[in-house]
Amino acid sequence: MRKLACALVLAINLVGLASHSAWSQPAGAYPTRPVRWVVGYPPGGLSDIVARLMAQWLSERLGQPFIIDNRPGAASNIATEAVVHAPADGYTLLMVSGGNAINTTFYEHLNFDFMRDIAPVAGIIRLPYVMDVNPSIPAKTVPEFIAYAKARPGKLNYASAGYGGTLHIVAELFKMATDINMVHVPYRGSAPALTDMLGGQVQVMFDNLPSSIEYVRTGQLRALAVTTVTRSPILPAIPSLSDFVPGFEASGWQGIGAPRNTPPEIVEKLNKVINAALADPKMKARFADLGGAPFPLSPTDLAKLIADETEKWGKVIRAANIRAE
Repeated sequence: MRKLACALVLAINLVGLASHSAWSQPAGAYPTRPVRWVVGYPPGGLSDIVARLMAQWLSERLGQPFIIDNRPGAASNIATEAVVHAPADGYTLLMVSGGNAINTTFYEHLNFDFMRDIAPVAGIIRLPYVMDVNPSIPAKTVPEFIAYAKARPGKLNYASAGYGGTLHIVAELFKMATDINMVHVPYRGSAPALTDMLGGQVQVMFDNLPSSIEYVRTGQLRALAVTTVTRSPILPAIPSLSDFVPGFEASGWQGIGAPRNTPPEIVEKLNKVINAALADPKMKARFADLGGAPFPLSPTDLAKLIADETEKWGKVIRAANIRAE
């Protein structure tokens, strides 16, 4: 029995040493095993594609697999909560986006505080939204559309990819900024919303550029503006909405976060490798194919962006009295 007790004590001590070693490993040794990257959206979507592009780069440069773990549901809150409760050791990461900033106000009873519980690591990509109308709408410009909508209060329907989602809140910002009245018609994703846009059941939509671009190019939808302050290289003839609505800006963005208290050395190492990827011409070309551009940020800059976006979209949600149903 005495030998067994000694063996147990030795085993416990070894486990303790191993645990301490894992937590105190130098950033230069990270990673020493596969890294799980949780994405709160289904496979095949934009978030998943971007994550897989970056995961391949990280795997090749850091010598360990970066494995995508798709956990869709509750507007990415399921994925976020999983990462919040994961060990803060750099081996669980989260795809973060502007949707997380919206969720902070839209959902009243989350089991986490996003800005407190997720450590910003790096930005990845930024994309404009595009304001599309069905060609049956006679307006050819944003001012013409605003005048058309004001002459028909409550008569135009605008589509979104879901109630409380980014595309819904961006449209609400446009309504507030232009003082027009349109009826919201939410769908389960962009695909069914675009189907009804093409059929004329809804007349206007703020959409992700990659989803709409082929319909715009073929004339099935008319793009009136992009929502970033500068024009998109993919649609250079389409003006920026801020040209007509001063101060208007909205863009989709994605980055990487980790559980709070993740060692700063690991955060810094990941940030450096990710920013190197964003400077690579091949990665830039792949992002351009998706309608976006590299979005390199320091952890501090990403934290500021999240705080600013949370405040901005919170004001829109409260003013429009939008709450999770």
